[in-house]
Amino acid sequence: MRKFALFALLSLTALAACGTPQERCVNRSTSEVRDLMKLRDEVDGNLARGYAWHVYQVPISRWEVCGYNTFRGRDGRIVERPRMCFVDDYVTRRRQVPIDPQSEARKRDALAARIQALTPQMNANVQACRAAYPE
Repeated sequence: MRKFALFALLSLTALAACGTPQERCVNRSTSEVRDLMKLRDEVDGNLARGYAWHVYQVPISRWEVCGYNTFRGRDGRIVERPRMCFVDDYVTRRRQVPIDPQSEARKRDALAARIQALTPQMNANVQACRAAYPE
């Protein structure tokens, strides 16, 4: 019985973390405008700094413990020694890249126009979500 109560409590907590139907509907309705606003903020940051950030990955190899060798020592005790292996990995880095201010300004203006064009439909969708899923 105790396990069932714990399972039920964890299940309800997981469901509550997903949000109410209204919250999920509003989230879907506003996702495109939020993405455009993030892009516009990035372009504004590029214009303010005078450069953009280019993010890239660099492959590296590093040593990592991939197992243990077990053997009997001279005194009869069992000894475990780590076995090391090369592992391929990637490191994310970023560097400054120059921008064309006129191009970035046009991009910012296009994003602002797109946001302004989508906002009325987004507001209507949010109102529909609130009507369909009252709290």
